[in-house]
Amino acid sequence: MKSGAKGTGSAGAKGKGGGPKVTKKFIINASQPASDKIFDVAAFEKFLHDKIKVDNRVGNLGDTVQISQQQGSSGGGEGKIEVVAHTQFSGRYLKYLTKKFLKKQQLRDWLRVVSTSPGVYELRFFNVVNDEADDDDE
Repeated sequence: MKSGAKGTGSAGAKGKGGGPKVTKKFIINASQPASDKIFDVAAFEKFLHDKIKVDNRVGNLGDTVQISQQQGSSGGGEGKIEVVAHTQFSGRYLKYLTKKFLKKQQLRDWLRVVSTSPGVYELRFFNVVNDEADDDDE
């Protein structure tokens, strides 16, 4: 019993200690649905600003987490949101919030969140198989 309490106490102390500074960069690529005008990137950015928790409190982003839209000169960067965190931050948490936003906008039935590479999440349409497409393959 004592060893368990000692272990959790030291783990709590590690978390509070601040430790080495960690910088993580995440990109959420919503360019495909944004180009089809069904996904509002600005509203999603505001949603992330309002919902991301830092130290268990919403609206506590400060300088630890920055959220910005990536602007591409050729239009390729449109629909991408970049989240830079200077603290421990989980990509799964971003995925969770993205799904929550899609559900709120009633887009969850058409879009899914896929991790294409570490730190990069992409919104894709579900693959709908048509009979015509099957005929083309033959």
